[in-house]
Amino acid sequence: MTPDEPLPHPDPHRATVLVIGVVATVLFVVLRFAVALGGHDPLAVDLWWDDVMLAGLTDVGLVIAWVPSIIGGVIGAPVVGILIIAIFLWRRRRWDAATLALAIVTVTAIGAPMAAVIARVRPSDSLAESMATSFPSGHTAVATTIAVTLGLLLRRWYVWALGAFWVAYMMWSRTYLHAHWASDVLAGLLEGIAVACLVWSAMQAYRIRRAMSSRASSAEPDA
Repeated sequence: MTPDEPLPHPDPHRATVLVIGVVATVLFVVLRFAVALGGHDPLAVDLWWDDVMLAGLTDVGLVIAWVPSIIGGVIGAPVVGILIIAIFLWRRRRWDAATLALAIVTVTAIGAPMAAVIARVRPSDSLAESMATSFPSGHTAVATTIAVTLGLLLRRWYVWALGAFWVAYMMWSRTYLHAHWASDVLAGLLEGIAVACLVWSAMQAYRIRRAMSSRASSAEPDA
């Protein structure tokens, strides 16, 4: 960066986004303790919602529910993430690509080991996965992370709207297939919001600090 090149302006919403990230983190921890205090057994709301989903189970509903589960699965989610990152790079939006990539890597690195350690048992009538890695919902966490990060990067109302729809669709899907309890998908939602907001805030701060450091180095006279 040259001394005459303008510095990137601090985003006026960064403090708000940071607070939201911290609040989501605290709520996630509270929910985690609530589940732990119950011996990792389903909460009352979990049992109620599972019964609601069971009562509305239909063949058409199953087809609709499998769509986000496949797209947001072990193979689908990375493919979608790489595709979006590639588009950012093609559009020469390197910082946006880096922010999304870091957010996806972070939420995966946190969520997968956590689910394995907590080892909460899924509903017995699960139509999808059967491993005891129910809390938090990885599908929901990754979907939320991508949706919120894109919303923060692109700042378009329709991006937020589509993101909110996709996350809600994913949460419904995972409980409709009885792959997760309601508290699992809520935890995934909170995890995704926390990671997206905190990573975006950190990248914003790093970008400005890097630009300032680069300008200071460029302004130093040669020895």
